[in-house]
Amino acid sequence: MAQFRETPYSVFNYLVNLDDGTEGDIAGGFSEISGLNAEVTVAEYRNGNAPVNYVTKIPAIHKSGDVTLKRGVIGADNIYSWLDQVRAGDVGAKRNVTVKLKSEDPTSSTAVVTWKLINAMPIKWTGPTLTAKGGSDVAIEELVLAVEHIEQE
Repeated sequence: MAQFRETPYSVFNYLVNLDDGTEGDIAGGFSEISGLNAEVTVAEYRNGNAPVNYVTKIPAIHKSGDVTLKRGVIGADNIYSWLDQVRAGDVGAKRNVTVKLKSEDPTSSTAVVTWKLINAMPIKWTGPTLTAKGGSDVAIEELVLAVEHIEQE
């Protein structure tokens, strides 16, 4: 259950559980998550004998957007293995991914808000951009998940 407070929580303290046993591990540590969203489409309807000259909007299909996760390249193969499962046509490759926002308080390890990405599967992996100049950037890999439904606790 989400914990209410008057000041907004900071975005820098969170855990990701890919449903592969890496929650809290370096292999499951992501530097950025974006695209947490849900949308309800509407169907427009009007009776021919309606006394008003406008449509009624009725809730229709709901959908969730794609979620993007980014992390530094650490040599872990958990993301690429999952992508290989999907590419091989494994229908059991869908997972319930959990994102837990934690309080800034270092003594508290409880989640203040949790998002469940239901039936998520990787649809795109992007490797790092490699360049010989500079040398101070971190190699980042990106994973895009298709999500059927998002729940918030």
